[in-house]
Amino acid sequence: MSERSLTVIILAAGEGSRMRSALPKVLHPLAGRPLIGHVLAQALALAPERLAVVVGPHMDEVRALIAAEAPDARLFTQAERRGTAHAVLAARPVLEAAAAGEGELLVLYGDTPLVRVETLQRLRAALDDGAHVGVLGFEAPDPAGYGRLILAGPMQDGQATLLAIREARDASEEERAIRLCNSGVMAFRTAHLLSLLDAIGDENAAGEFYLTDAVALARAQGLDCTAIACAEEEVLGVNARTDLAAAEAIWQARARRQAMEAGVTLTAPETVFLSFDTELGTDVTIEPHVVFGPGVRVKAGACIRAFSHLEEAEVGEGATVGPYARLRPGSRVGPGARVGNFVEIKNGTLAEGAKVNHLTYIGDAEIGRDANIGAGTITCNYDGVFKHKTVIEEGAFIGSNSALVAPVTIGKGAYV
Repeated sequence: MSERSLTVIILAAGEGSRMRSALPKVLHPLAGRPLIGHVLAQALALAPERLAVVVGPHMDEVRALIAAEAPDARLFTQAERRGTAHAVLAARPVLEAAAAGEGELLVLYGDTPLVRVETLQRLRAALDDGAHVGVLGFEAPDPAGYGRLILAGPMQDGQATLLAIREARDASEEERAIRLCNSGVMAFRTAHLLSLLDAIGDENAAGEFYLTDAVALARAQGLDCTAIACAEEEVLGVNARTDLAAAEAIWQARARRQAMEAGVTLTAPETVFLSFDTELGTDVTIEPHVVFGPGVRVKAGACIRAFSHLEEAEVGEGATVGPYARLRPGSRVGPGARVGNFVEIKNGTLAEGAKVNHLTYIGDAEIGRDANIGAGTITCNYDGVFKHKTVIEEGAFIGSNSALVAPVTIGKGAYV
């Protein structure tokens, strides 16, 4: 791939009315991360020189998330919804900066979270042969409603010369028979970018400015266009709750497969749910019906038994958690430690070899090495106003049904 500079624009102004939610569509979570968070990660993986996001009015939550995850991104507002080309032109200052040099523009969508970075790299590479516009397409078993890619000939090695893109409502009957569909993801050489975008009109059935019209305009100027193909699942757009569920299923299937290929045992993969940042070491075993929220790290050789839920927690080498255990934020389970059934830990640390085998709540506590916590033990960490800490030192033994009213310290080797 060439060393041309890259500009990425993410379109995220859609209101998502079909989601029937007060939450902006792009903030709905996929694998514990907002949809647009996945797209920002795709963009940042390409190391763009410029990154811009186009949002709608009154999207303060979206703006805040972008500022947190991509502080160098520039934000622009599309006040009216007048099509994809209109949305891209909302970021005109970034387009003008890109067009001043030799580079590429990549257009992504805030509700299309599953595109692989490798696929975007292939789309960029497709411009290396001299094409000025590249389009990512996919074969759809049922292409109804999608824009069609009209090619000059058959694809070779997943790439072909592109003549035009026809929106479904403007397509002829013959064109509707085409199964190669437009994903909306496009790449442009910046040399003719602004002249192409400014030439796009709204003379179509919807009265909108289609970014896809850039293909026919480029061809009319004698500029080459190209299309590459990817799997349909990569370009699934999330427009409704059913789409969100489908995207979650695709993401989870990918993540489970990657985990198993990396040396993790999933005894019933389809019942395990991972988060976008779950870290699993080699020889980790995950039993059925385990859910990982964000921020979980499980080190080598540990076992998470069935029906457990973990979030913002760390499990050390060779440790065992569950079945039916809950690790809440701030939980740290040391090497070889054991957390048994119906145990809940919140902001608690178990040192190496400590055992909390059943029916126990550990909150705001430190459990020392090889300490044993009996069934029914509660660290009473909250007095109704403040949280307090419990310390149980190395080798201590806490008998069943003990209520430890914090702040309290149980000494080394003590017996309760």
